[in-house]
Amino acid sequence: MSRIAVVTGGTRGIGRAVCIALNEEGYTVAASYAGNDEAAEKFREETGIPVFKFDVGDFDACATAIAAIEADLGPIDVLVNNAGITRDAALHKMTPDEWSAVIDTNLSGLFNMSRNVIDGMRERKFGRIISISSINGQKGQFGQSNYSAAKAGDIGFTKALALETAAKGITVNAIAPGYIGTEMVLAVPEDVLNEKIIPQIPVGRLGEPEDVARCVVFLADDSAGFITGATLTVNGGQYLT
Repeated sequence: MSRIAVVTGGTRGIGRAVCIALNEEGYTVAASYAGNDEAAEKFREETGIPVFKFDVGDFDACATAIAAIEADLGPIDVLVNNAGITRDAALHKMTPDEWSAVIDTNLSGLFNMSRNVIDGMRERKFGRIISISSINGQKGQFGQSNYSAAKAGDIGFTKALALETAAKGITVNAIAPGYIGTEMVLAVPEDVLNEKIIPQIPVGRLGEPEDVARCVVFLADDSAGFITGATLTVNGGQYLT
């Protein structure tokens, strides 16, 4: 029987690439999404991967969704916390709603999802929790105090939970991508990309969603059991840790 993997924010961008890569490796995959029904349906039609609509920032919604996924597919072995949003503004202009929305999705979402799968993983003595952080959680970014705080928190969450679960056969790791060629990044004006962003990346290009997906596949594998509490930086050398 194949391992069961859930990828939040799985129908577009990095999440889509992760779902496809895991599916190709033989995992049974479920993808979550929050609001774009059209994109989710297109993803389901193209990949055959089932989709589940819920808000990772809502604990009860996560509990209900995970119960539905496990009823349909079986116990969850791999959780990829990928869902994320931005609400950029300098702090002196940021509203409480802009702060809370990003923290709820990008940080509390890790608790909400992980808390609802951790008991089963502990009972089965196996699990993989992989969270997508960001280069901006490592180095900070102007206008992203909310996003940077959440993504830095993802790394702290990863380290603490890794210590709690290491003896139970569960690994907990993070991946911190740099600039990846997703819809959001490619919407940046071409002159800004070519003159301000790409010159900061030593390898001389944007990353591809597949660059991140390959890291997820590696960390999710049964053979990666000695790697836990780690953060893989996938940024083309832009920021070295």
